[in-house]
Amino acid sequence: MSMPVVGLFLGRGLGSAIGSTAEYIAAVALVLLGAYMLREDEEAEGQKVAGLSGRTGLALIGLGISISLDELAMGFTIGLLHLSLVLAVILIGVQAFVVAQVGLRLGSRLGEAAREWAERLAGLALIGLGVLILVEQLLA
Repeated sequence: MSMPVVGLFLGRGLGSAIGSTAEYIAAVALVLLGAYMLREDEEAEGQKVAGLSGRTGLALIGLGISISLDELAMGFTIGLLHLSLVLAVILIGVQAFVVAQVGLRLGSRLGEAAREWAERLAGLALIGLGVLILVEQLLA
């Protein structure tokens, strides 16, 4: 939960520095993040997790950081858009709780195919959000 907040502060600082182009950068960042999620190599990611599953210490910290990079990018985008910090933290917390609960309950039943489908759906949602922000800025 801390990575989106770190990204938010970084994005807010950059957004203040670059002014009105921040929304365009935020839109492009969302589209790129969504495209990355669609192209991500599932097999290589699974092998990384399997290789680290028996390890402790720095390997687990590294895995946690690599998993949080998408949250950092999302927080960066939120900061570029100058959204409320309190609202962003509350929404991220609620979203993480709900998604974790749904994942725990459905994960064992639906298996690997559903995980890949959900990740692709999330990537498409981010691309859609980025395009929506870009269209709003172009029409404003």
